Amino acid sequence: MPDNYFNYFTEIEEHFQRARGTGLFLLSPLDWALIESWKNSGIPLEAVLRGIDAAFEKWRARPSRARFQKVNSVAYCAQAVAEEAQSLAEGAPAKREAPPPFSIEDVRGYLQRNADALRAAGYGDLAESLERLNLDELYRDLEQLEQRLTAIEEKMIARARSSASEEALFEARRSLDQELKPYRGKMSAEQLAMLERQVLDRKIIEAAGLPRLSLFYMSI
Repeated sequence: MPDNYFNYFTEIEEHFQRARGTGLFLLSPLDWALIESWKNSGIPLEAVLRGIDAAFEKWRARPSRARFQKVNSVAYCAQAVAEEAQSLAEGAPAKREAPPPFSIEDVRGYLQRNADALRAAGYGDLAESLERLNLDELYRDLEQLEQRLTAIEEKMIARARSSASEEALFEARRSLDQELKPYRGKMSAEQLAMLERQVLDRKIIEAAGLPRLSLFYMSI
């Protein structure tokens, strides 16, 4: 497992804040969804960090009169991140192994809290799926544990989406279209499609009061 693998979100947030020069800047839900789309696409953390640096270097190289407006979204770096990911893929660097970033007790507590939240929301069968995971065995292979959690979460999202009202889905889509409007010219169709799915999933999960199951959310 690469170093900082499960700190993907916080590493990117902190790096973007440093690059922007404003530590108090908060990422938007759209930013988090974009980061999640990068994570789900398998884009290495190193590529994202390098892309952020490259995007800000390009921004700072512009004439001062063209820099009157701050960079206010991670989406500004999307193209540079895609280029760095391609560059890293061509170099095919070897993955580094690192010890688990959290203890088995922390993971056990996290899974149980999520199971309790699922049960409270009426997803008892999925709560039982979490509780049946053999953590003593899976802790030795967190990547496999993450894959199992992703499978359970996908079931959860599909069910939440199917039970959402037509009006709720319409409002979520309308809100999403407004949020994405400034970035449609900065991303490829594939990037936009993945981002749209991530944002809609987030809105559905939040509206249903459901937890995120991925280990990545332990560090947020």
